[in-house]
Amino acid sequence: MTKRLSWFLAAAFLCLGTMAPNAWGVQEATDESLGWSATKPAEGPFVEVDGKFMVPYKVTMPGSEVTFEMIPVRGGVSKLGSPDGEAGRSEDEGPQYEVELSPYWVGKCEVTWAEYKQFMGMYNIFKKFQTQGIRKVTDETMGQAVTAPTPLYEPSFTFEYGEDPQQPAITMTQFAAKQYTKWLSGITGAQYRLPSEAEWEHAARAGSDKAYSFGDDASELEEYAWFSGNADAGAKPVGTKKPNAWGLHDMHGNVAEWTVDQYSEDGYKTLVGKKHDFASSIKWPTVAYPRVVRGGSWEFDAEKVRSSSRLGSNDEDWKDEDPNIPLSPWWMTTDPARGVGFRLVRSAKPLSAEDIKKFWEFDHEDIQLDVEVRLQEGRGALGITDKNLPADIKKLNGN
Repeated sequence: MTKRLSWFLAAAFLCLGTMAPNAWGVQEATDESLGWSATKPAEGPFVEVDGKFMVPYKVTMPGSEVTFEMIPVRGGVSKLGSPDGEAGRSEDEGPQYEVELSPYWVGKCEVTWAEYKQFMGMYNIFKKFQTQGIRKVTDETMGQAVTAPTPLYEPSFTFEYGEDPQQPAITMTQFAAKQYTKWLSGITGAQYRLPSEAEWEHAARAGSDKAYSFGDDASELEEYAWFSGNADAGAKPVGTKKPNAWGLHDMHGNVAEWTVDQYSEDGYKTLVGKKHDFASSIKWPTVAYPRVVRGGSWEFDAEKVRSSSRLGSNDEDWKDEDPNIPLSPWWMTTDPARGVGFRLVRSAKPLSAEDIKKFWEFDHEDIQLDVEVRLQEGRGALGITDKNLPADIKKLNGN
């Protein structure tokens, strides 16, 4: 066995600054303008923090014309999980518990194919860098390294229901989604990650204690969600249904979304009766799977897209059609994986280097071994993610 790679040391990015407002309070994000305003916005969502205001902002992904938008979400004490007696409630959704969360930004929509394909393109780019001896990954730069997803084994499966740029990206593993957030953090200078399960549900509820963000009446669901009751086949373009009260689209349905937590059929029994904050509420994985997926997809019925509904991933079943040995650490190959994507989160106060690497790095030796074997065989692609990457890609392509 070769020596294991020691990859994922990370630094928090601490850039703040002033911004010029755009339409309805959305602001264009740069290195020095990451969603903060010194003055209270006249309209649109905002969250006051220490005399400053978190506001919506839009990012153009470096080296492209692709954009995504982030919305501020207030913190506070939130009661999560479903109460006894809620229609459709499963045992893994309780008992209810309380957690106090600090403010954070959440992706207005799920990550789209337009966004994720920018990351997918890094596979060939990293291979070219390796061939030409450019941007070498060394012991000194290993902390900035990410692995790009390999080309899809069977694209017709993933893209059977379309690959429109505004459809949510699907079938990536949780590890691949985490690597995306690290890559994006490197090239933008802002610290992005997957949400914790508590953060996801807090944002989905948008202050509501009902089954859905809009109430308990499932007959209203089609106004807010793509689910089995109104979706023909496949995910729909993001943002085409009503947002919740905090301005977030598709928290119910369309595609289910990865969180960082390990799934347990026992639900939240270990969290009850204790005071929890963001960190203590996270159930960090100790096994390769299952992991928690939230929100339900276009093929789920109304009960399964409630704010508290949960799904545990199953790598063996979700990769059943994968012919590779080891199975791909970047892609799922079997339903219901075509209904699984993810959404970005960014904390108001950047996490420490030690804390953020929990959201970016390997969390189980089986996943790490799968990636290492792929890299040793030349099937994976390892590269450095930083602010210079987009410019170096242009040079590589002769632009």
